[in-house]
Amino acid sequence: MQAQAIDILISGGGVAGLTAASAFGSAGFSVICVDPAPPVTEADAAGADMRTTAFLQPARKVLEQAGLWDQLAPHAAALKVMRIVDAGGEVPEPRIVRDFDASEIGDEPFGWNFPNWLLRREMVARLAELPNVEFRPGVSTRTVLTRESEARIALSDGTQVAARLLVAADGRASPVRAAVGIGVKTMRYGQKALAFAVTHPIPHQNVSTEVHRTGGPFTLVPLPDREGKPCSAVVWMERGPEAERLATLPLPEFEAEMFTRSAGLFGPLKLVTRRSVWPMIAQIADRFEAERTALIAEAAHVVPPIGAQGLNMSLADLACLLDLAATAPDRLGERAMLSAYNRRRWPEVKARVTGIDLLNRTSMLSPRPLRDLRAGALNALYSLAPVRKTLMKAGLGMR
Repeated sequence: MQAQAIDILISGGGVAGLTAASAFGSAGFSVICVDPAPPVTEADAAGADMRTTAFLQPARKVLEQAGLWDQLAPHAAALKVMRIVDAGGEVPEPRIVRDFDASEIGDEPFGWNFPNWLLRREMVARLAELPNVEFRPGVSTRTVLTRESEARIALSDGTQVAARLLVAADGRASPVRAAVGIGVKTMRYGQKALAFAVTHPIPHQNVSTEVHRTGGPFTLVPLPDREGKPCSAVVWMERGPEAERLATLPLPEFEAEMFTRSAGLFGPLKLVTRRSVWPMIAQIADRFEAERTALIAEAAHVVPPIGAQGLNMSLADLACLLDLAATAPDRLGERAMLSAYNRRRWPEVKARVTGIDLLNRTSMLSPRPLRDLRAGALNALYSLAPVRKTLMKAGLGMR
């Protein structure tokens, strides 16, 4: 069978893969993007991803390059303040509250929050506008054979593709990563995260709030108002059995538990979506490249949802690849390009995975003396303005 010759095959049609297809397509490359699961693009549809994604400042440039920002901007909830609340005392109430305000380091908010199902809807619409991009939902990558000049990929629809670059954006259990022989290190926490949305009587005022007690953070991230009421996305991290118990509680009991765990900061929380449960791990691939192949997003790295780092690390992967491709388009997918990609990204990602792993383990602390130590460390770091500003810039990936 004659293989279809293209510039880039993207294996994986999640938010990262769809963004990559839009970005490379907008840059003029011929692209095919495949994913075995057609994207769910409506909030009420079965299988809708109820999580949200906060795009931090540097991600906006990538979204603009991809032709996505203008479509997404009307749906954005700006994140102007990151509030850390320590409620680790004898009773679940705030004992230390510290605001990291974006105005201290610039005129822009830290970032903008969107529901994942909505991102997929707008991204699929963008791909339909690009004549050089083909999106094949319901199609998976079957086999991968790489050689010095190209990657040959057999797809589940019976077709074959010869690509100058194969981009693996196919998740934490990446079949492409396995096919090209790249190993992975995984750290497990015995944690799971509940993801859902709530309304509440007290406005969020564009403040993203992390409440720390035990088990993991309880994070409320601003969303646009829902039916005239303030609305937030919630990621509630707990040890696995507790998360499963919470996921099946009757609604009145669950809402009572939410109110207690949120330290009552926003008043009674009303659940307005279904609850989904996600296992928590940290993971990093041994390297981010192989012959004619680049790993991005969760195929390369996975972190717990702390500080909105996950997808923003993924878009930094994409920004690096775009820069290398634009600098030497005739060398797309060659060894020198992919080696440069790995040199730029792997050490930075390794440092972030290590840091987020430490933060997550700290957030899980149960013994009272250790919770007090965590609160003291937060207080000390916040009190030093240069340190506070450095932490904010580092969180955004700014130099």
